[in-house]
Amino acid sequence: MYKEFYGFYELPFNLTPDPRFLFLSNRHQEALDHLQFGIKEAKGFIQITGEVGTGKTTLCRAMLEKLGDNYHTALILNPCMTGPQLLRTILKELHLPAGRNDRVTWLETLNEFLLEQAHEGNEVVLVIDEAQDLSPELMEQVRLLSNLETDQHKLLQIILIGQPELRRLLDEKGLRQLRQRITVRYHLEPLSFRETEEYIRHRLHVAGGNSRPTFSRWALRRIYQYSGGVPRLINSVCDKALLCGYVVGTNHLKGHHLRRAIRELEGKVA
Repeated sequence: MYKEFYGFYELPFNLTPDPRFLFLSNRHQEALDHLQFGIKEAKGFIQITGEVGTGKTTLCRAMLEKLGDNYHTALILNPCMTGPQLLRTILKELHLPAGRNDRVTWLETLNEFLLEQAHEGNEVVLVIDEAQDLSPELMEQVRLLSNLETDQHKLLQIILIGQPELRRLLDEKGLRQLRQRITVRYHLEPLSFRETEEYIRHRLHVAGGNSRPTFSRWALRRIYQYSGGVPRLINSVCDKALLCGYVVGTNHLKGHHLRRAIRELEGKVA
């Protein structure tokens, strides 16, 4: 609807984690640097946390796209599974055969693949998103996977991405062995007001916006107050605001347009 009205090539505020729309605030750049350092230096375990909607998944996908051809990756988006299911999913992500239902065979298959890749000078990276949902049993399974190594080299780099609950989970006494293996950590904070303004401009530009639409200073303040600088909430309220602007036929969004957008997002009568 409003895409054609404003002349966009695509919708600027979709909620999908599209790396093309990644806005690198200072915090996001630091988080990306931590990810790249941990992987390049083969640190074994990397932990990235942040509140819901701060852009952790988008950041991770952008990082994966930057890796060269000598990297093989397995991405687990929903870790609510059993230990055998996790192992089988990793094999599937790495395009390895998972024939009979035999955990020992699966581990042997994975270990042989990791040794082969290490011999060829390649790296294998396992990314577990929403890692705060991992059960203690699965956490232990992940720790055991990190034991796959040679005398000089970790065969599998493991990235745990999750909400702040992940930090509290890893603080549990029973997971201290895993916690001690995590050498690279970063907590992603929401955007500042200035960064929120830059984030909106960035997404409008990537979507093909040509100086349309514009937001008044008060409208930007309303966006920041509502979202708290969380990118997912910024996307939601801006998407609704552009729809409101389209309905009334304006290229300049003001405070009252944002008040209406927020009321509609909250399910209140406009």
